[in-house]
Amino acid sequence: MTDIADLSAVAQARAIAAREISPVEAVQAAFDRIEARAELNAFVTLCPERALAEARAAEARIAKGAARPLEGVPFSVKDLIATEGVRTTQGSKIFSQNVPKEDGVSVARARGAGGILIGKTTTPEFGHKPEATSPLSGRTLHPTHPDRTPGASSSGSAVAVAAGMGPLSIGSDGGGSIRIPAACCGIVGLKPTLGMIPHLSLPDLFGANSYVGPMARDVEDTALFFETMAGFDPRDPWGQGALPVVKPFAGFKGLRVGWLPNGGAQVEPETAAATRAAIDAMAREGAEIEEIEIDLRAVEPAFLTVLRSGLSARMGAHVARHGNDMDPSLLVRIIEGRDLSAFDMSQASFERTRTFNALQEVLARCDVIVSPVLTAPAIPITVDSSGDVEIAGNRGPIRGAWYPFTYPLNLTGHPAISMPCGRTASGLPIGLQIMGPWYQDRFLLQLAAQVETLLAVSRV
Repeated sequence: MTDIADLSAVAQARAIAAREISPVEAVQAAFDRIEARAELNAFVTLCPERALAEARAAEARIAKGAARPLEGVPFSVKDLIATEGVRTTQGSKIFSQNVPKEDGVSVARARGAGGILIGKTTTPEFGHKPEATSPLSGRTLHPTHPDRTPGASSSGSAVAVAAGMGPLSIGSDGGGSIRIPAACCGIVGLKPTLGMIPHLSLPDLFGANSYVGPMARDVEDTALFFETMAGFDPRDPWGQGALPVVKPFAGFKGLRVGWLPNGGAQVEPETAAATRAAIDAMAREGAEIEEIEIDLRAVEPAFLTVLRSGLSARMGAHVARHGNDMDPSLLVRIIEGRDLSAFDMSQASFERTRTFNALQEVLARCDVIVSPVLTAPAIPITVDSSGDVEIAGNRGPIRGAWYPFTYPLNLTGHPAISMPCGRTASGLPIGLQIMGPWYQDRFLLQLAAQVETLLAVSRV
């Protein structure tokens, strides 16, 4: 019999509704797996007593015929996102005892759908770096390759889902922080359209470049979780209009795909081959492929300006009192941000607009843009993320060299999904990214589900 912890969220929800398993059994299976894989260090805070109490309440609702879509299904939340009554540390010793009085919108909606929060997953301090370490929780390990990074900054969420510590997790993505660890760990992660899942804890909602989104082991679970969290909020400036009509995915025949193989960077051979094979599989089903060139790597300076200035403005006030407890690399980013000028920020905003227009120009003639998620699979944990890295013989800063396909979309607001599309000879997962027009999140999920099936058939 399949271990309950290895069942998908959809399978768990169906089994719970049919009373084949109980919410208590589902939640306990997740905690048992967390204990069994404790060496991965995926969680910073667990809430077993509360979770089991909620599971027993879910059993009572099911007995009355009042089950909700996620009734009794365990989920976790990245520790940057507020959870009522459960500490939210942001990976920092400064907030090690911070207990919010209310849930973030995404958490409240997931719990309102019957999901049961089991704990908070690890993240770098304030999500500031692409490395799975923090002063508070230490290092989080890759679920199958302990010598490789699991990706960041939704590190613990990706590891938890991949290892069966609950089938669902809410991550956040400020530059690829859902999609990068999803690709590294071989799971699915969606960065939604700006405003589709409100993220109201940001201090600047008008210039938002951080998103919350679902992470799961397959596309079906990701879509289910997305539906529980999606929807505009009147407190969000990006959620004030009516949602445009979402076109349904009608099959690969005639699907117009913009294929972006490198984005201005060098892609290592196994990643290039696996992602190209996915494109070829779509083409065999009738998709119309247009190879495109957009130098996404060139957006890195603008992105770093936004990142560093934001970190400095938000966290700089803590340095005088708590500097000794902060990650040294965060202190460097804060100092770099202080040296930036209003001119620098304006130039970054101009680049943000140029990049948006470049993507819009392609999406005017293509339904989606497909690319690798990363230029290479999970890199060794020994790599210093603050210095230059070498990918396929090309050396440069880690963002432009390793994940040029992700951070530009944080500036432009377009939705993008990361999904597995193969493995290297050594077993490392390879990720495929599908991005699309604003508000076409459901179209992307429908397409990704068909790509998932297509690639599974192709590998048989």
